[in-house]
Amino acid sequence: MEKLLLIGIDTRSMLNSALKLDYEIFSTSYFSTSDTPQIKNQKIILNESDGESCGIFEDQFNSASILEISSDFIDEVDHIIPISGVSPTDFSKKDRKKILGTVNVGNIEDKYKFYKEIKDDFLTPLTFKVSDIDEAFEINKNYDDLQFILKPLQGSGGYDINLLENDSDIQLNDGEFILQEYVDGINLSSSVLATENDAKTVTNTRLLTEHDFGGDSFIYIGNILPLTSDSIMADVNDIGRINEIMADTSENLARKFNLIGSNGIDYIMNEKGLYVIEINPRLQGTFECVEMSLGINMLDAHIRACMGEMTQIPQPKCYAYKKIIYSPARMKYQKIDLDNIYDLPHIGSITEKSEPLLTIIDEDKDFKKLCEKVESASKTVNNEVRKHQVSEQ
Repeated sequence: MEKLLLIGIDTRSMLNSALKLDYEIFSTSYFSTSDTPQIKNQKIILNESDGESCGIFEDQFNSASILEISSDFIDEVDHIIPISGVSPTDFSKKDRKKILGTVNVGNIEDKYKFYKEIKDDFLTPLTFKVSDIDEAFEINKNYDDLQFILKPLQGSGGYDINLLENDSDIQLNDGEFILQEYVDGINLSSSVLATENDAKTVTNTRLLTEHDFGGDSFIYIGNILPLTSDSIMADVNDIGRINEIMADTSENLARKFNLIGSNGIDYIMNEKGLYVIEINPRLQGTFECVEMSLGINMLDAHIRACMGEMTQIPQPKCYAYKKIIYSPARMKYQKIDLDNIYDLPHIGSITEKSEPLLTIIDEDKDFKKLCEKVESASKTVNNEVRKHQVSEQ
């Protein structure tokens, strides 16, 4: 039996699908959710315990540490699937040969290189590479008609994105950034499956960020799929045409960048058109929603595509909705009696304010009922947080 390693920030959802396949499974992750399947070959960095804080993810997470503790797994397995938080570029050239997925990601993960690759062929926001805040303000002076945002040159999940305003007091972390035209519109995303010779859009989704719920940040919150006149959550015309344009664009991008397996492509749509924002060259956060809606094993589809076989994509049988809950207060986790929550902390562990607490995932053929179920769960979780708040020690 061949050996398969899943490695990244959180492997829970992929593990559930992997255990249905004919592989010996290995897993290394940062998070240790209580609903993560327990397997023989497993390593977890975050050690959650009663009364102890889980800390601040951005301060503690480091992809190098995941690779370091996985070194024996990497040597032993036949195949590796990097998930969010770990890049193929983190591996040695020898170990990259084991990766199932897009390996040549240099011109994708570097957002400025990606911009230069697509700016002449696709609608995309005006983008500059900057190394400090003063340089960003100097460029901004030349574009009175544009609003800009600052993003890390490399990164995902919507972290460390800031609107650039005249009174901004932005402290840039080490490393290079891009200054990008801020496009106000509807966040969308495509999941595209690709072999060496073919590319096919699996589904289009409404991508959700904290900004969509009235927050100040652009951190990723979740998705709703499939993309319909209801799930787009905006007044738009001809959703069928929008889906066609997204599918065509995603498949063209997949061919242009030689994507392999399952990959995600993010967009923003407004009255000017469909702006290409970035490619996520890996399995996406929509993973479980796609499986719920389409009734397929997405990990199996990813592996088959990497080996040259395109899975038949069925029509959606229902809507699926994913919403990540970031804790509104510092809280000591106690069991919450809901059947549509996942990525659960260990009982008694402490989640800091604004850190990811858990994920709501649900499905329904009726979109209105689905939204009601997700929002009801959100209120219940927030009420539980208030009941179990703890103060700083």
